[in-house]
Amino acid sequence: MRRVILIAVPYLWLLALFLVPFVIVLKISLSDAAISIPPYTPTLDLSAGWQGIRDFLAALDFENFVWLTQDDLYWKAYLSSLWIALASTAMTLLAGYPIAYGMARAPEEWRPTLMMLVILPFWTSFLIRVYSWMGILSQEGVLNQFLLWLGVIDRPLMILNTNTAVYIGIVYTYLPFMILPIYAALDRMDNSLIEAAEDLGCSRLTAFWLVTVPLSKNGIIAGCFLVFIPALGEFVIPSLLGGSRTLMIGKVLWEEFFSNRDWPVASAVAVVLLLILVVPIVLFQRNQERQQEAEK
Repeated sequence: MRRVILIAVPYLWLLALFLVPFVIVLKISLSDAAISIPPYTPTLDLSAGWQGIRDFLAALDFENFVWLTQDDLYWKAYLSSLWIALASTAMTLLAGYPIAYGMARAPEEWRPTLMMLVILPFWTSFLIRVYSWMGILSQEGVLNQFLLWLGVIDRPLMILNTNTAVYIGIVYTYLPFMILPIYAALDRMDNSLIEAAEDLGCSRLTAFWLVTVPLSKNGIIAGCFLVFIPALGEFVIPSLLGGSRTLMIGKVLWEEFFSNRDWPVASAVAVVLLLILVVPIVLFQRNQERQQEAEK
């Protein structure tokens, strides 16, 4: 009985907070838009019992999903989001790996302090941190004023309301999610393997590529997934830091829900986005299972 209860708790959690909301969104995506409250006409009437289900199946169509393939806005938004998420993940990895490596090689007494500094941004509201970058990247912001003072530029740079600002915001926001799993992998690594590689004739750089990087592969994969998955559906950062030309599916989804009030199409966009995210989530889960098997 204890085993059943232990297994049932996470499944009930997924049922209540994931499966049920997903079914509701899927139901709305198969409905028709209407000028009403809520702004759609349900095609599935559960109060009618089996007759309502039979009527729903008889009139079932995927018109809203077909519309996503016909309008260039949606597939361009998906492709743009994929590209921004992939590029941001790569840049976060390039920035996060040296930090994690430095933390893992730091003296033992310094590691808790360095860990606290990485986690410290989470103590501040996510929205406030993004707003602060608006003040930093604006034409009258701290960055432009500093560069003008140094004489590096002779006029302010246009960074805010561009894709560059979106990349900066995503990398800054999700950098801890990249650092922590890589640091965990590097911290568990046996340093004697590096010494053995150097004794066998490898330089420090060669030993790093042949020993350190492969042994930290699980941390790299975990960090990349932890950054890519939320970055793909990001809404706040492109809305505040990106301009009108910044096209991401999270931004389109918000506009469909709240500006156009086309809930069926917006729900179809959300369902497709979720199906896209299922692929990296499944791959991440399989990587975690392989890691646990390897540790055993």
